[in-house]
Amino acid sequence: MHRSSSCNFMYGDLTDKNTIDNIRQTFNNYESHFYEVLLYTKNRTPIWLYMQVAPIRNENNKVVLFLCTFRDITLFKQPIEDETTKGWTKFARLTRALTNNRNLVHQLAPLSTEVSHKPSRLAEALQLGSEILPQYKQEAPKTPPHIILHYCTFKTTWDWVILVLTFYTAIMVPYNVSFKTKQNNLAWLVLDSVVDIIFLIDIVLNFHTTFVGPAGEVVSDAKLIRMNYLKTWFVIDLLSCLPYDIINAFEHVNEGLSSLFSSLKVVRLLRLGRVARKLDHYLEYGAAVLVLLVCVFGLVAHWLACIWYSIGDYEVIDETTNTIKTDSWLYQLALSIGTPYRYNASGTGQWEGGPNKDTLYISSLYFTMTSLTTIGFGNIAPATDGEKIFSVAMMMVGCKYRFPTLSAWWLMEQLMESHSLPIHIQVLFIT
Repeated sequence: MHRSSSCNFMYGDLTDKNTIDNIRQTFNNYESHFYEVLLYTKNRTPIWLYMQVAPIRNENNKVVLFLCTFRDITLFKQPIEDETTKGWTKFARLTRALTNNRNLVHQLAPLSTEVSHKPSRLAEALQLGSEILPQYKQEAPKTPPHIILHYCTFKTTWDWVILVLTFYTAIMVPYNVSFKTKQNNLAWLVLDSVVDIIFLIDIVLNFHTTFVGPAGEVVSDAKLIRMNYLKTWFVIDLLSCLPYDIINAFEHVNEGLSSLFSSLKVVRLLRLGRVARKLDHYLEYGAAVLVLLVCVFGLVAHWLACIWYSIGDYEVIDETTNTIKTDSWLYQLALSIGTPYRYNASGTGQWEGGPNKDTLYISSLYFTMTSLTTIGFGNIAPATDGEKIFSVAMMMVGCKYRFPTLSAWWLMEQLMESHSLPIHIQVLFIT
């Protein structure tokens, strides 16, 4: 059971090459076919086997495994000459084989003794044509009417919708929390409310969706499903769907309570843990891994940019003395683009002006990108203690991702110098 279904470990000198290629092609093309093939046992004794391959499909018409049937038809092929029967006539060798295998004679009738790699009459008798051969399929588990299979088409489509909305929240939540944006825009408020409603519907569906148990079985019992969901993702999903944006949109909500509701939205980022589980089976594809790495890198840079701005916004103005720190990166950026901070002495008595939020976000993202990929270019530099500590931590995160790449680069150079790589790999590496 731990070997290949093509039985390549039993091939020998007399195994027909065309039959080997046909068997391999049958598995690659998910076809149903039969073959007569000469194989060898552990003690290198040749035997003829009638091999029948039938693909087994699931309810989505996808081949999940193969059913391979083997029958010993050595008696009905020309007996293979060995040292003990060398010099015997064909009739004598066949008589000896029949005498030693009387049990098989009662099960199968000899139909041909011709020497050929073409299918014999026995194979024709055992062959099941496309009209007769049943199409093997996995039996779908029977579930109550109100229970949804976790791999059905509807649930798969719904999971992709939740995946897209989770990435949306992973981008917008840190931005709204850091830049203290109130969703006064009706369009954005409606969109966020729709997202909250969809997350709420997802909670209801999860109470009626099967899951895979510890032994690999599909659990469809409603009580077990609810208990499992309550113990795992229910609390996180419930905190993720609360309408923080609607509460935060009211003008009479004080700043402290507004900041609290904005901070609670960060809990929604914990849903990314469920996204990681759903993307596991795509990691076998190289292109999918590359796209996923780029998305993760961009998401991490976005989060760090929001944190970088929050630190600068917190430290640019000293609340105790109501003075501005001229060495802060926000103050230096405001001077460089011609939108400096100014003190409104006649009105609110607060500092006003400075770059707009779009410029601040782009500048923050630019700094985090350069710090993660290199060590920065100095046009935006940390000045305060908090900014320097965060910059050091961000460079360490970037080094974690850059070190494996540099190690692989050094290893490839060593292999090229020792001429251990094929020439086409060396050309690809140089390119």
